[in-house]
Amino acid sequence: MGSMETREYLKILKNEIHTTVMATVDQEGRPVARVIDVMLVDDTTLYFITAKGKEFYRQLMEQQFVAISGACGGDGMDKQEASIHMKAISIRGKVRNIGEEKLEEVFLKNPYMNQIYPNPASRKALEVFCVTEGTGEFFDLSTKPITRASFIVGRQDEDSDRSEGLAASYGSHCSNDSEGSEHTGTSMNAKVEKNGYFITDACVGCRKCITVCPQVCIDTETTPFRIRQEHCLHCGNCLDICPAEAVRRK
Repeated sequence: MGSMETREYLKILKNEIHTTVMATVDQEGRPVARVIDVMLVDDTTLYFITAKGKEFYRQLMEQQFVAISGACGGDGMDKQEASIHMKAISIRGKVRNIGEEKLEEVFLKNPYMNQIYPNPASRKALEVFCVTEGTGEFFDLSTKPITRASFIVGRQDEDSDRSEGLAASYGSHCSNDSEGSEHTGTSMNAKVEKNGYFITDACVGCRKCITVCPQVCIDTETTPFRIRQEHCLHCGNCLDICPAEAVRRK
């Protein structure tokens, strides 16, 4: 699979995965996770809903941050076989409450929600959130070698008086301090940080790393060797075995 753009990863998240696990932290700093559906996506971000009476809503308003993970693949297979056909996406970033904006579209494009909230009066409890600035990671076990990629999520919306008022009532201020980019629609401060394992100039070309790399994704044509990041599992075997201590983790 070649390089894709943010909108393509978001389409996989909405259409192929749809049901995700979203995590925040509670008042004591402990992680709290719950299953939440991704309701809408566009070219740069995703949208989900929750009810104002839920603890999840309060945590989103206070922290304005969420971590999201979901996976799909291997339909009709037993669980062990399905695991090697899995696609997974993880996103972490800032969130914004946009109130009832897009709520009608949520129910139009996700008709099953009408069975849960059957009329406009019952939907008054719901509000929509979007990720305004964050990063994502795509992981595909169905390719050989495996494929991984990072991408930027988020778009810069104009601040609304309602969003500021809602956030202020929870002791925070829902706004974006950074300017947006007309070209990408994302914050100029949003960037994909390089992480994983990297081989430095201390490499002596002994090839021991190749013997323990499960995806054989180390380029040995030149010294220092180079790890092909798009296929790396981040297992750390190369770091452990390198006699020259040439592998660094970022």
